[in-house]
Amino acid sequence: MKIVIIDYGMGNIHSVAKAVQVCGAEPLISNKETDISSADKIILPGVGAFDDAMQELNKLDLVSLIMEQIKLKKPFLGICLGMQLLLDKSQEAQGTKGLGIIKGEVVKFKAQGNLKVPHMGWNDAQVVAHGSPLLTGFDGGQVYFCHSYYPAPADQSVIAATCDYGLEFACILAKDNVYGVQFHPEKSQALGLKIIKNFVERC
Repeated sequence: MKIVIIDYGMGNIHSVAKAVQVCGAEPLISNKETDISSADKIILPGVGAFDDAMQELNKLDLVSLIMEQIKLKKPFLGICLGMQLLLDKSQEAQGTKGLGIIKGEVVKFKAQGNLKVPHMGWNDAQVVAHGSPLLTGFDGGQVYFCHSYYPAPADQSVIAATCDYGLEFACILAKDNVYGVQFHPEKSQALGLKIIKNFVERC
């Protein structure tokens, strides 16, 4: 099985690759069309700004390629910023279009009380929709976050798990062959590895 981690210059790619290896697969880090188009499964990680990420994906001619692979029903996993890019747009970058695979907007947290922005550290993921292969044997629990924005999908049925940080927000999305996690599974110890292992073996 060929699992490609898309390298577009943003994200802790090697940590994700190491986690995939621990889960029994040998990932390929690449931004080449031949590698991505021949992949069985694709992971889009990401750390940084929404507009910078879309700019890099466009510069590398990866946007249409990603869309094609998703239309071919290949399992696709977005992590952190990579998840946010799946939506239409972000409050972080007015005027910048996301991939638009999942309808909705990426919204900024509002600092309140002792809740600081960014939302950084361990927090509890709560499963709200069972049935996705990504969540096989995953009943929620403490996972690691580092983000100032969160996805607000238009269709609530794509929300598979939520987290509370002053408000309830989606932390796992699942729509057909497309999955997104707002937390960092590669930094979330056994629970995070469960998510990655499910993606490798079940999605």
